[in-house]
Amino acid sequence: MKEHLQSEIESHLAILRKLIAPSGLFLAAADVGVSTGYDKSWLRDNFYEVMAFEETGDWETSRKTWHALLDIFIKHEDKINWAIEKRPQFTYQYIHARYDPVTFEEFWEEWGNKQNDAVGCILFAIGNHEINGTSVVRNDDDKRILQRLVDYLATIEYWHDADNGIWEEYEEIHVSSVGACVGGLEKIKQSGLANVADELLQKGRDSLNKRLPRESVTKFTDLALLSLMYPYKVVSEEQEKTILANLEYHLSRNKGVVRYRNDRYYNANEDGFSEEAEWTMGFPWLSIIYREKGDHEKADYWLEMARNATDRDGKMPELYFSQTDVPNENNPLGWSESLLVVALKKKLDTVTS
Repeated sequence: MKEHLQSEIESHLAILRKLIAPSGLFLAAADVGVSTGYDKSWLRDNFYEVMAFEETGDWETSRKTWHALLDIFIKHEDKINWAIEKRPQFTYQYIHARYDPVTFEEFWEEWGNKQNDAVGCILFAIGNHEINGTSVVRNDDDKRILQRLVDYLATIEYWHDADNGIWEEYEEIHVSSVGACVGGLEKIKQSGLANVADELLQKGRDSLNKRLPRESVTKFTDLALLSLMYPYKVVSEEQEKTILANLEYHLSRNKGVVRYRNDRYYNANEDGFSEEAEWTMGFPWLSIIYREKGDHEKADYWLEMARNATDRDGKMPELYFSQTDVPNENNPLGWSESLLVVALKKKLDTVTS
């Protein structure tokens, strides 16, 4: 079993390596020039994609990615400073979510660029690295920009700021975005890399407790809520239990987890109802969460579901059309591949311990 698990891990790491640009940034999926635009670099996707290499101890790949991400913020520091001083009024004034993996320039076309969780996740990871002894901070410039990101979250009042959320759609207050910011601020404060006022954290925690277990006013459950359990760990055991029960009952399918009910993205029903796309990342994500909870039976179940969600070439696509074996063109999706590596590595660790 050990050899088989190790082989699986190496196979999916090899797929992920093909998505790394020379700069160290990851493409979201597939190859350069794809019509879906997934040959761009998302802040959030890089956070999730590099997890696979960190879980398997490849710190060289990890550092290169994080240095590139820090360089993006430093390149756009004037914009961040302006936002802190003036407070953004329009979406384009917020920190963007997508960048050219070569030039680090923003993409200016209309998009759901207002994504507060993309800032929170960066703070979370860099703070975590500092705490764990795998620091990615190089100099005072890096420390300065991290403090500016904290100040930015304070200025936009992240705890009740309506953003486009993980799925980059219409603006509302997303619990997964608030949770990412809480997790990020907690880690960066604990690491000592930036000053974070207690009030800034408390407002976020209060917002979570007020809104959970819902994701938003329009979504009572959502795949994005899994992030509150892994990696951020910002919910109570009771909240966790309710989120998992709602999600598994309402959103789990044969080939993946629906993002939320009546999701219109790649919905097989022309009216946008009932035939929601099935996202592969949900299965390894659930496996990781249950493994960390010590429920190895459920963790193994979801891991096997994840294995069954790979395509004929062994890759994890973004999603499958409802109740079919037909994936969309965003294949492989780096985020899904990475979570599968993490789930497999955590399984391997239980076998070898």
